[in-house]
Amino acid sequence: MRAPRPCVLFPLAIAAGFAMTAHAVSPALASFSIDLDAQWDYAKPGESERRFRTELAKWPSEDPQALIIATQIARTQGLRREFADAQATLDAIESRLGNAPSHVRVRYLLERGRAFNSSGSPERALPLFADALSLAQCDGDEFYAIDAAHMLGITAPPTERLDWSRKGLAMAERATAPRAKRWLAPLYNNIGQTYLEQGDYAPALDYFRKALPAWESRGDPGSVRVAHWMIGRAQRALGQLDDAEKTQRALLAEYEKIGEPYGYVYEELAEIALARGDASAAQPWAAKAHAALEDDAYPQANEPGRLARLDRIAQGRLPATAKP
Repeated sequence: MRAPRPCVLFPLAIAAGFAMTAHAVSPALASFSIDLDAQWDYAKPGESERRFRTELAKWPSEDPQALIIATQIARTQGLRREFADAQATLDAIESRLGNAPSHVRVRYLLERGRAFNSSGSPERALPLFADALSLAQCDGDEFYAIDAAHMLGITAPPTERLDWSRKGLAMAERATAPRAKRWLAPLYNNIGQTYLEQGDYAPALDYFRKALPAWESRGDPGSVRVAHWMIGRAQRALGQLDDAEKTQRALLAEYEKIGEPYGYVYEELAEIALARGDASAAQPWAAKAHAALEDDAYPQANEPGRLARLDRIAQGRLPATAKP
């Protein structure tokens, strides 16, 4: 686990020609970031970008506020997998970082790191997130310090992820600002996901259950539905198939009520049927899942075998191994 750097110059600072000193983040910039982040809809990055560009037009290009807005435009581009555009936007920000406040540099480091990580270069993202963590901690910028630790928990080598996520969780638990406390939900989820990936299903379920009330307190129905899905996913991995099916069917009813097909619920229902040895029941769910997910960017970019597996199940050609 890479230790955060102390409050001293790091390579980006040297290259950009600015000093790095410990001081509190500007209240005005902190407030601006809070208001700007409230304009995000992560499920609709194109709409978010349009709002950010409208806001950007209000500020001179060298103002710290303009630079912060530009970091979020880069993030919308990364979420749409327009990585060349995201990097070009970040290059333009970097060229103007010489006299920027440290809060701006933290936000730049976070988005440069996310762009590298999402485009398949986590090794380039890691030092950026570590520097963002160090710089944010030096400034008492707790929300973005926790964001950096959370990203390290996603990007670090598998053997280090739990340590980083637990560090972020401890920071969120100690945080005084309600906004920083909001990190509890994704951190509980990420710890559960790491346990799930490691095949340690009981603690995974425990953390997914901890995440649920934390998501509910945030008032985000979409994230609450995903939290229930994660619980059902861990229940299936533990062989609690009746509970897993009950969880997923309750979700299915919710998605049908709001008119939003959700391929990952169909996928789980197929896997539950398959775990019971009922291939015929699995086939229609797998077909529905494949149809819903074949245009989803995530499995295409990260798990192409996932779609191939669903196609095999839908065609009645059972996979060689069960999915845990």
